[in-house]
Amino acid sequence: MQGRQIKQCGLSSLTLLATFLHCNCLPHSTGGKPFPETAKEIASYAKVAKSIIDLAVYGKAQNRSYERLADFTDTIGNRVSGSKNLDLAIKYMFSALRKDGLENVHLEPVKIPHWVRGVESAVMLQPRNHTMAILGLGSSVATPQGGIEAEVLVVESFEELKKRQKEAIGKIVVYNQPFVSYGETVQYREFGASKAAEVGAVATLIRSITPFSINSPHTGWQDYQEGVQKIPTACITVEDAMMMARMAKRGQRIVVRLTMNAQTFPDADSFNTVAEIIGSEHPEQVVLLSGHLDSWDVGQGAMDDGGGALISWEALSLLKDLGKNLGGLVSVNISNFNLVMESDMGTFTPLGLQFTGSVQARAVMAEVMKLLKPINTTTLEEHGEGIDIEMWMDAGVPGASLHVADSRYFWFHHTNGDTMSVQSPIEMNLCSALWAVVAYVVADLEEMLPR
Repeated sequence: MQGRQIKQCGLSSLTLLATFLHCNCLPHSTGGKPFPETAKEIASYAKVAKSIIDLAVYGKAQNRSYERLADFTDTIGNRVSGSKNLDLAIKYMFSALRKDGLENVHLEPVKIPHWVRGVESAVMLQPRNHTMAILGLGSSVATPQGGIEAEVLVVESFEELKKRQKEAIGKIVVYNQPFVSYGETVQYREFGASKAAEVGAVATLIRSITPFSINSPHTGWQDYQEGVQKIPTACITVEDAMMMARMAKRGQRIVVRLTMNAQTFPDADSFNTVAEIIGSEHPEQVVLLSGHLDSWDVGQGAMDDGGGALISWEALSLLKDLGKNLGGLVSVNISNFNLVMESDMGTFTPLGLQFTGSVQARAVMAEVMKLLKPINTTTLEEHGEGIDIEMWMDAGVPGASLHVADSRYFWFHHTNGDTMSVQSPIEMNLCSALWAVVAYVVADLEEMLPR
């Protein structure tokens, strides 16, 4: 064994969505030894990979990541950035990692945002009385004391808002934008408040960013633009947004009273939670596995991102159980980061990985993924993503993210529905096996992934 370090981190972040493309480019060499020799070396790990898969999927570790996640989320609940619950979650995980016998379990101090939702409500007063389900958006300001009572302007796009900007003055703008994709549609949540404020609106209510709804609002972060008046902003359900659009089309006057008591405090002190498996020959070289421990302040944060954090822990547990000792002390030299991995799109049925790196590194990773044929998770897509590993990938470090069958992810994303009922022990077993096999093989190869 070459013995590079494998680290597991519980980080604090929010989520982005990737675009998937295929690449069929293969090099003649990985930059060191000839590529056929590297491929042969990787193929020699077939028995090790099968032993990891058997332990995770069929053996004594079966369902362990699911049970750990259930205990974690049932005990702590949701864990929004800056909250006491997040402090409890970090203490819980620190203790659990040490009890599991992992090495160099420690906390790394960080500063994190601290926004508190407070009491909030939205009531339609005209053309009929109707209480709406809402979730204020992260970083939103509060309404004035007593709330805002104003007529509503419903639009379906920024372009329509621009055309009708004179109508927006003094009104609550309701965005009823259709869901196209998360990456495209989330701009209304992120920038809708400032766009409306620029044309004189007093608040915004934004159709939740989801393709499916059972009258459930979805929260998330929003960004005020510099030099623009900050106005209160919240998400409403798809159903209520569509209803107000129908009312507006019929020419009915809509009046809403919005009350929000949100507050933003100075950044809070917190920690990244780190555990390691320490190896022998190249302890300064690192393979990083990560998921974020924080969540939004609704639901349990089981899917986003409890599952990602727990399979990262489980990967280390699997390798420890099999006696696969690697790693060493943490190095701050970025050249020693071999591969950074993040799971933040749910732990549903895994399909493979998304990967960012050189053509040569992609060829190596394609060979590694072949070892996962026994569980049919061999896909290697382009564009590894994740806000927690972005800075390393931008600096040229190869990066990978878990690619799952995520069609249901945005049904529950940032809602009260993000609970353990979304999770499957079978799917988490498979995700843990994939995560552990990739981390171990990449860490143990004779050469680092080519840059």
